[in-house]
Amino acid sequence: MNVITESEATGWIHRYVQAWRTNRLDDIATVYARDAEFHERPYETDWNGLDEIAAGWKMRAGWAGTGSWTFGWKLLHLTGDTFAGQGTGTYPALGTFDNLWVVTLDAEGRATAHWQWNNQVTPGALPG
Repeated sequence: MNVITESEATGWIHRYVQAWRTNRLDDIATVYARDAEFHERPYETDWNGLDEIAAGWKMRAGWAGTGSWTFGWKLLHLTGDTFAGQGTGTYPALGTFDNLWVVTLDAEGRATAHWQWNNQVTPGALPG
């Protein structure tokens, strides 16, 4: 089993934020292994494999934008090859969400499993 360090978990989070901001496949590929799983609740999102994850991210690019949002985070816990983190994302169109992540990394520092639970804490602006 791969044992990750705080620096490796922090590096993954930085790459994740960069990839979410750019939505570029080469950035997303630094975050997820080719056979990765991404599960998001309560939205019942289940994407399997890098191609499906990248396609899912690109579908969300319209509301996520490439810079109109903010994201703060903290690392909660490390154990073996897995870490837990908490993030807060604020999107003008959607509102503010508190997220809980549980992420397992491979030896190259890419996620093989990413579970995410979202909790909307403030509503977004009305469209138009």
